Formats: sequence, structure tokens, C-alpha cells
Amino acid sequence: MPRTLPARALIAGAALAALAACGTETERGAERTRDTQAAVPAPPKQPPVDGLPGMPPVLDPEDVYAADRPNRLSPVVKDFPSRVYVPNTESDTVSVIDPKTYEIVDTIRVGRQPQHVVPSWDLKTLWVNNNRGHTLTPIDPRTGKAGKPVDVHDPYNLYFTPNGKYAVVMASLDRELVFRDPHTMKRIKTEPVSCYGVNHADFSLDGRYFIVSCEFSGELLKVDTEKMKVVGQQKLPLEGAMPQDVKISPDGKRFYIADMMAHGMWVLDGDTFEQPELLPTGKGCHGLYVGRDSREMYVSNRGEGTVSVFDFTQNKLTKKWRLPDGGSPDMGGVSADGKVLWLSGRYDAEVYAIDTRTGTQLARIPVGSGPHGLAVYPQPGRYSLGHTGVFR
Repeated sequence: MPRTLPARALIAGAALAALAACGTETERGAERTRDTQAAVPAPPKQPPVDGLPGMPPVLDPEDVYAADRPNRLSPVVKDFPSRVYVPNTESDTVSVIDPKTYEIVDTIRVGRQPQHVVPSWDLKTLWVNNNRGHTLTPIDPRTGKAGKPVDVHDPYNLYFTPNGKYAVVMASLDRELVFRDPHTMKRIKTEPVSCYGVNHADFSLDGRYFIVSCEFSGELLKVDTEKMKVVGQQKLPLEGAMPQDVKISPDGKRFYIADMMAHGMWVLDGDTFEQPELLPTGKGCHGLYVGRDSREMYVSNRGEGTVSVFDFTQNKLTKKWRLPDGGSPDMGGVSADGKVLWLSGRYDAEVYAIDTRTGTQLARIPVGSGPHGLAVYPQPGRYSLGHTGVFR
């Protein structure tokens, strides 16, 4: 007769068999999981941007402002003292504010009718645009000292091409775009325009063109950067339009143009340059400033003393902050850490510091008469495109 195994042995054997079967099924399940994971395609990589020759490479094709994250200062500026430089158009001075104490620490005498304080492409100089004095006053941001003025006719605003090759002077009354050496400011090429009041601008993601606002004739220009030539022009579809500041969306697909008479932003496809649509924000829409996370843009409504907040991801306005006791919020910038929005009070001889998380007014600082394009400096970024600080 065959030998019969004890019951305990039979039970143990069955348990081992079951465990083995479980292990096999577990392994098979894991293999199936791995196979399934391997079958899911990875998100496609964005091809590198074919940028303007000589331009630093685009860090993120889906975010123009990827270099502007909180406190990500270039080695060039990391030791510069943090200051707010306020050009007072009717006092012919620049008020210098310490943002930690909210106190004026210096007043610099400059030329007639300073409009904007503009960081140079290489981040080493601040240029004060003395519009009616026909000069640019250089300020060393390391020391806060002004240098010898440079003769430049009708410098209402100042930009720099993304490759750092040229400065671009917005000669508003001369009706010219003047391309100059970015260091000596020697005139290299003059591009006459038929619109009135060339004013503000911003560059495309690849830097190959830029959009310019013409405030007095209600028009927009499209300019080929490399050719230094106007390649498109259109009249805004509203009688009495008066376009001001220009900013590109983080994904580079749209331009926003503030319009102080249309009381909102024009939304433009820069590539097609077709007729834009108007998004109302508030009376006297004027300045546009992108937050450090590339999610929100702050819109100053000069005619009603408010700031509208536009959310890029939701593609809509989400908040409106009202200044206590009113005011005339105009041009400015965001602090290096992204926590404070600084704006000049154009008609009230004051500057506002606003908490970007809550919209609370942190300070209201008396300055000279007619404060305009103030610069918060230094700010994050590898290079400056000009104006009051457009960094990439």
C-alpha cells in the first residue's frame, strides 16, 4: 500500500502551493503593470525655439517668464541694493526708495521730463529717459550714482532687442523707432512710422518681432526685429482708442495691450496680427505686470484707482483691488520676491506698495510731481528688454 501522509503535512503542502500560486499571480500582475506603464507614451517634448540670432536660448517654450522666478537674481545684480527708482516728470528728479523701510533715501537731479527708468540689456545700468531734455541719464545701480547724460533725441521710452544688439528708442513726437548701440547710444538705423505716439512694446517668444502701441492715433505696429522694419500696422476697432502698455502671455500666444480710453486690454494674436478683441478691466487701464509664478498679471486702472488681476490659466479677470482713498496707479513693477507690486501715482505725487497676495495697500509714499515709469531693481531674469523692467 502506498504510504499515507499525515494531515498536517497535507495542509502545509496546500498552503505552500497556494502561496506559490499567489506569488506567481503577483509577479504576473506586476509584469502587466509594468507593461501597461511602458505602453503609456511620454508627453511630447517641445522642440527648441528658433530664436532671433544671438538671443539667449528660450528656457521653456511654454513660459516666456521662466527666468523670472522669485529671487532668481543674475550674478550681475545679486549684490545690488534693492531700490525703487521713481522718475518725477514735472520735478525733473528721480526719487530713490528703500523698499524695506518705505523711505526716500536719495533724490537724483536728472534732465527735463524724465518718463521711465529702464534697466539695460546687460543689467548693469539704469537709463533715465529725459524726454524733453533729449538725454538719457545713466545710473549705476550698484552705487546709486548718476553718470554723464548722453544726448538722445525724444527718448520717450527705451527697449532692447532680445539679442542685446540694439537699443530701441521710442521717439514719440519724432514719429520714429530709432535703433541705437546699446552702450554708446549711437544712432544706427531710423525707422520712420506713420502712426502718432509710439509708446510701449513687447517681443515675441522667439524675439523675431515686437508689437508697438501708438497711443495718439490708436494704432498698433508689428516690427521685424532683425530687419528693423515695420511689417504690419492696424487701427484699433474703437474710436478714440489710446493703447498703452504691452505684455506677452507666458505661452507666447497672445499680446495684451492696455488701453486707457477703451478701459480694458486688447487681446492680440501677434503671429497673425489680426484684429484684437477687447477685455474690459477698469477706467484708464494703463500698466501690465506679470507675477513671479507666471500665473497672474496685474493691471493698473489709472482712472479709477484700482488694480485688476488677470489669471492666465483661467483666461479671465479674477479680482479687483481698490486703493484706499483712491489714487492714480500708473507704471511700476513687482518686487524680486514677488510679494509686492509697486506703482506710481501719476496725478497724486505718490507711490503705492501693494501686497500681491491680498491686494492690501502696504504703503503710500509721497514723491516728486508727476511720477511715472518707476523701476523696481534688481529683479530676477537673465537680461532686460527695457521699459520699467521686462526680463527674460
